[in-house]
Order: sequence, then C-alpha cells, then structure tokens
Amino acid sequence: MEKRGFNIVFQDYALFPNLNVYQNITYGLRNRPGISSEEEVNDLIRLLGLEEHLNKRISQLSGGQKQRAALARTMVMKPKILLLDEPLSALDGVIKESIKDRIRTIAKEYNLTTIIVTHDPEEALTLSDRVMIINDGQIAQFGDPEEIISRPENGFVRKFILNQLEIKKNNICRLFAGQIQAQMQPNPIPQAQMQVS
Repeated sequence: MEKRGFNIVFQDYALFPNLNVYQNITYGLRNRPGISSEEEVNDLIRLLGLEEHLNKRISQLSGGQKQRAALARTMVMKPKILLLDEPLSALDGVIKESIKDRIRTIAKEYNLTTIIVTHDPEEALTLSDRVMIINDGQIAQFGDPEEIISRPENGFVRKFILNQLEIKKNNICRLFAGQIQAQMQPNPIPQAQMQVS
C-alpha cells in the first residue's frame, strides 16, 4: 500500500506502545528517511497540536491525542490517498469537532484525497465533499452532501440516514429553543421622550 502512496489510519490507531509520540510519528521515516524533512515533520506536529506531547508514552495520551499522533505518523509519509477507518468513533464532543477541523485542514493543505469510513451520517456529510452510502454491500446513493439531504434516492437513505440527522437536529433545536427565540425577538425601538410644558 505504501508504495502506491496509500496509507491508512486504523480505528484503534495502531500506535507502538513502547515508543514515545515523536518516535511513533517518525517511525516510517526509518526506512524512507528523505520523504519528509525535519521542518515538514515539525510543521505537521504544530498543525496537529502535538508539540507538548512528543515525549509522552502512548498510554499517557487521550483518545484525541492518539488520533492526532496516528494521523501525523501517516502524514509524514506523504500519502497520495489517505484512508481513515472510523476516525472519530472513540472521541467525544469538542475533541471530535477539533479532529474534524484538523482532518479538513490537512486534506486541503496537502491537497490529499481522503476516504473516511464511518457509520455516523453527520460525520460523513459534514466532513466530505462527496459521500457514498452503502447498504448491504450495494451503493444506495453517491453525491455531494447537499444532494443527499435534499434529494434522497431511496427509502434507506431517507429512513436510516436522514432520519438520524433529523432526530439530532430536533434535539439540538429543542435544547437551544429559548436562546433561539430570544435572538429572534425584535429589539424594542426606544420611544422618543417628549416633554409637555
């Protein structure tokens, strides 16, 4: 796979527990030392916010930090195609959104074709330019996120994909209903004060 410029970040990260973060990131460069310069490695470390974790063991990292270390290890090898297997499944809230932003940034900055395998329709539709929905080994729909949301091609996409998004949307709207209403209220126009003499 590496010779074809195809790299994968596994769901369980597949980091080496006996190495620290920096050694994990640069591991692939042992066999191909000229592929990334020290400056390029350091730029990637900065982009992924790993500077303060370089000497830590893998067991000392959070899920988000492990994900970023695995991503850095793959990116120093300069793949042409990157496959991410359930990259956000073990992450929570803010960390998940942060990693999503970093994946988008890396894909754009490195002009990298990135294939993401996920069971979460929100992840697929917010991370991707094009989405392929597979049901029972068959392509249920392929298109850009807007197309899938506005023109679902079959019952599977409508029922299982869009229904999940609708439930999330309703839950979030209900959660923030008071704030949304307050923002929608027009501000009262101050009445001019008049003095009658």
